[in-house]
Amino acid sequence: MLDIWTQLDALGPVQRPRRSRSAVLVPLYRDDDRTVRVILTRRPDHMRRHPGDVVFPGGRIEPGETPEDAAVREACEEVGIPEEAVDIVGGLTPVTTRDPRNLIVPVVARVERPAELVPDRTEVDVILEPAVRDLLDDSNWRASRWFGRTMWFYEFREGVMWGATGFMMREFLGHVRGDTNGQWRREP
Repeated sequence: MLDIWTQLDALGPVQRPRRSRSAVLVPLYRDDDRTVRVILTRRPDHMRRHPGDVVFPGGRIEPGETPEDAAVREACEEVGIPEEAVDIVGGLTPVTTRDPRNLIVPVVARVERPAELVPDRTEVDVILEPAVRDLLDDSNWRASRWFGRTMWFYEFREGVMWGATGFMMREFLGHVRGDTNGQWRREP
């Protein structure tokens, strides 16, 4: 496998569909052992939407913001990544949640991880930092059919990544693998 950063050079630009309402950051960094990791969060159980789900940091696009602006702002607020530590690499395919009106724009970025990530306890229960190499292990994923679509599930000790986040992660990992035709997103 090529270097992850080289593979991600092939990502397209961040898409900006008119009907996009939310954006998430796919924050990647290389740790002291040279392992590339992604920063995810587990939403608190008290949240009205997606309680307990493992997700990328993100939220609503405010008036006047681009998806990139919103994704970076939300990551700063939710986990304490400084704005100046974010370098946008490209974008993934916008997806919807159970609410088809909520189009989410994924923004992939290389970040300089601060010494300490600080969760906003109103929106983040736990910060997870899995290694990309572990996420690439297909034996850790489970696929199920749900309302005619393939839904991907990845279980962490702290919670489950699935739905829109699972789809975005699978697309991201496909890029890392050099899969340009989307085969890795499909059910095995």
